[in-house]
Amino acid sequence: MLATGLVLEGGGMRGVYTAGVLERFAEENVYFPYLTGVSAGACMAASYLSRQRNRNRVVNIDYVSDPRYLSWTNYWRSRQLFGMDFIFDEIPNRLVPFDFETFAAAEEQFVVGTTDCRTGRPVYFEKHEQGFDGLQVMRASSSLPFIAPIVSYQGMELLDGGISDPIPVRRAESDGYARNVVILTRNLGYRKKPNAFSWLVRRAYRHYPELVRTMLRRHEVYNDTMEYIERAAANGSMFVIRPEVPLAVGRMERNRDKLEALYRQGYEDAGRLLPAMREWAGP
Repeated sequence: MLATGLVLEGGGMRGVYTAGVLERFAEENVYFPYLTGVSAGACMAASYLSRQRNRNRVVNIDYVSDPRYLSWTNYWRSRQLFGMDFIFDEIPNRLVPFDFETFAAAEEQFVVGTTDCRTGRPVYFEKHEQGFDGLQVMRASSSLPFIAPIVSYQGMELLDGGISDPIPVRRAESDGYARNVVILTRNLGYRKKPNAFSWLVRRAYRHYPELVRTMLRRHEVYNDTMEYIERAAANGSMFVIRPEVPLAVGRMERNRDKLEALYRQGYEDAGRLLPAMREWAGP
């Protein structure tokens, strides 16, 4: 895949689908020179780049029933449904050690998208940049509004990358990759609806008016990006891997059976589509 980028959508626990796809890629030794993603997509990409087979499954399925991972107890204690310290400290540093050395040494370019709360615009961080703190960047990229606190990094206040650039295909193109494989976590035809709680957005983030504007336009950005991807897939400049049917898994899913099935769905979809993807990518 020498001239092909890989773009990864987020989606909370729906990202387990992406984990299954990437597991099959790793099994077949399929890697890309360039990857960009947000939120869960970026997190799944990290273990793929560190060459740690099955790690995404262990972290995101085996630990999902642990209340420290995802629970209302977390929210009542610290105003965050996902236990961000548990996920971005306890797990990678102690429970399921992340191979920081292999990740840092990997030749692939890896770009993670976040959202700047002050400007409401996307901010991207690249793995090979000096001072790159992967855990903190991915934590910021995964910090969903209302259910996770704002993350401070390099003098900025950051939240989930999916707010401002939910599927960063245009970033990949601006970085020189005109042809991209895109892994989505929604079925064909899905479109976002306007935020039904705009009053709550304005109230909760009243000190960040540009962030509010971006959040209230998120459905427009997402739908525009999805239409762009579908046109590009039709003309052959993108290759899309996505669930074929609407998912039975939500952003905050804790049912292990559903997550196992979604992981397997991603793994099997990748295996089925690999021959066509290789033919599309060319030599």
